Amino acid sequence: MKIETYTDLSGFDALSGEWNDLLKRSAFDTLFLTREWQRTWWEHLGEGDLFLINIRDDQGHLAGIAPLYRTVSASGERTLNIVGCVDVSDYLDIIVAQGRERKVYSALLDYLDSAEMAGWDAAELCNVPEISPAHQALAEMAVEHGYEFRTVVEDVCPVIDLPATWDEYLASLDKKQRHETRRKMRRIEREANVRWYIVDQDRDLAEEIEAFIELHQKSSTDKDDFMDEQMKGFFRAVAHVLQTAGWLQLAFIEVDGQKAASMLNFDYEDAILVYNSGYDPQYQAHLSPGIVLLAYCIQHAIELSRARFDFLRGDEPYKYRFGAKDTKVYRLVIVRSGYE
Repeated sequence: MKIETYTDLSGFDALSGEWNDLLKRSAFDTLFLTREWQRTWWEHLGEGDLFLINIRDDQGHLAGIAPLYRTVSASGERTLNIVGCVDVSDYLDIIVAQGRERKVYSALLDYLDSAEMAGWDAAELCNVPEISPAHQALAEMAVEHGYEFRTVVEDVCPVIDLPATWDEYLASLDKKQRHETRRKMRRIEREANVRWYIVDQDRDLAEEIEAFIELHQKSSTDKDDFMDEQMKGFFRAVAHVLQTAGWLQLAFIEVDGQKAASMLNFDYEDAILVYNSGYDPQYQAHLSPGIVLLAYCIQHAIELSRARFDFLRGDEPYKYRFGAKDTKVYRLVIVRSGYE
């Protein structure tokens, strides 16, 4: 195996023709590991030292990418993280061609132990999905290389496995939730002029993303605090990048001609990923526009024949009322010998 490392944004561009192809050949293909997401995240939210480690076989074929960056704490602890870690990238991992995991992990661990990568104390790989081969193969090999390895459950990602029809989906809910979903949809359609839509190429995305940000900030004090100027810049940029790639699903519901709620989803591979949302608690809240928009989005996902409706990280109760079941994401921690 041969290793080359890029340390600035040019690395994302140098790998543009190979990155996503490798991701599709990996055990877990997720939007959050696409070159488009990773590059945008680093450009707007990245800090510290970047190490885009690409690992090739002897024929020069790309077999693995470890997109890492290093931060140094106030106490001097030097930590390697995956690009995207932690708050706004729900699934992350080392990208490895399926079937090549042990060779790639071995080459990566050797490289991390080399003089070229001497300046780190621990590597914290956040938001690694439960189906990642890293849980077993990387753990075993890290110990063989003399590292300490720990696994911690970081969060849950509730997911709905979608049936073939809306009626089948409703039938899968408990009686109370099925009744409430139907009642709220009928009520808003009876008592107001309601319209929902997904932003397409004919609409002004810049205008629509500003409307989403406004609704997001109105939703709660926590969301208002989260959406600072740096985060606004990231949301604006990633919306444009993902629309160009065909993965953006920005949905709004209008009640009597005014935007009342919005959902920022991603349509990637066979799943709808529910990334963030916003609503105006002072406008028609009694009609539950946010809940109705969620129901419309689930119904639309079924019409698109998507297999999963993924609520991403967080165990908010409403996700389970809509029929989601937990999957887990983990933090994998590799500690160098002699460091505690």
